[in-house]
Amino acid sequence: MANPLVAIVGRPNVGKSTLFNKIAGRKISITEDRPGVTRDRLYADAEWRGKKFTVVDTGGIELKSEDLMWKEILRQADVAIDMAQVIVLLVDGREELTASDFEVADKLRRCRKPVILAVNKVDEFSHDKLFDFYSLGLGEPFPVSAEHSQGIGDLLDEAVAYFDGGEEEETDRLKIAVVGKPNAGKSSLVNRLLGSERTITSPVAGTTRDAVDTPFEFGGQKYTLIDTAGIRRKKNVSDDVEYYSVLRAFDAVRRADVCLAVVDSAEGLTEQDVKILGYVHEQGKPSVVVMNKWDLIEKDGKTINKFEEKLKTDLSFMDYFKSVYISARTGQRAEKVLALAREVYAHANFRVTTGTLNELILDAVRTNEPASFGGRRLKVFYCAQPSVCPPTFVLFVNDEELLHFSYRRYLENVLRRSFDLSGTPIKIIARSRGDQAGQV
Repeated sequence: MANPLVAIVGRPNVGKSTLFNKIAGRKISITEDRPGVTRDRLYADAEWRGKKFTVVDTGGIELKSEDLMWKEILRQADVAIDMAQVIVLLVDGREELTASDFEVADKLRRCRKPVILAVNKVDEFSHDKLFDFYSLGLGEPFPVSAEHSQGIGDLLDEAVAYFDGGEEEETDRLKIAVVGKPNAGKSSLVNRLLGSERTITSPVAGTTRDAVDTPFEFGGQKYTLIDTAGIRRKKNVSDDVEYYSVLRAFDAVRRADVCLAVVDSAEGLTEQDVKILGYVHEQGKPSVVVMNKWDLIEKDGKTINKFEEKLKTDLSFMDYFKSVYISARTGQRAEKVLALAREVYAHANFRVTTGTLNELILDAVRTNEPASFGGRRLKVFYCAQPSVCPPTFVLFVNDEELLHFSYRRYLENVLRRSFDLSGTPIKIIARSRGDQAGQV
């Protein structure tokens, strides 16, 4: 059974994201003192008094705005309200109630779900100061100060009291980060994979600002998709919110199991795409290069081959890459993306027995002996694989300084020819044991 959902809603700039971060226990949602910063629904797993749940942050609700972006934010908030078991309406305790507060409260009363009224930015928890908020017709208001973590416990006591008690057992979900430049089609791909308009999509670059986590199931497998903000060149990032959005995207790469690097096929692989993939590679993450907008490319029998050759040239530092050519808009080959994500993750978890590994390395050394440097030659005594994700191989040698980059590359190629490690980086680490040890 899925965790109960608690949705935090309210008009813009009342402190929803700050409260979300406090409940989540880490800074997930971007907080800034201006409306419209949070746009998509943000999810985080949480626990209170032994009860597990998922808290959902939403963008500010402006019911009467005709602005396209505010309408999109409202639509996303409506989805969160529809999915939630409990709704927290957050209002600003330092300001008088507004017409917008009453409109949102009226909307929530009609949804026929438990609604908890939380009054934020309250420094003194006096009921006299809360009297006016009873007029919203949502029962007793709960005073909180999200910034100072006050009153949140009482609020959560009230929220978890509505749960049925059924909780989802801990399960392994494959966490997939969708990264790339702005307007490459990341959110469109996420929506296609989820089968719903989970994140706001727009032809305007930079619509998604937060890294948005969405748990879902497909084909009997459990996943969490992480849609991220587009990563622009550093010199083009001037807005503080965009700067932190990019940091969230990099954080998403670090905590993901697999990365989908979405590239605009019509534009081709750019220097910025290469830098993004370079970061994924440096973090040791398995990945799939998703060439999106393939429907816009004029094709002949050699088109894919030409694109692949370009990828091999530009991604020579990660020639293990796996690629797929799709159209998130039409759905062309989009179903292959999740299968490839599981495939490269399986490769990242590959293990080889110590005996087989040492036999392979010994044969490689005999076939192509290392060059000597300063009258000394590298000797390999023993090899082991201590970890996976990425597969990591440790060579115990006479002097680790003698393992030249070119010979390390040679050994990596030997391993890749022997085992299918496509889509994942691998690490080869040398450890000095001295000349007295017995050579493999």
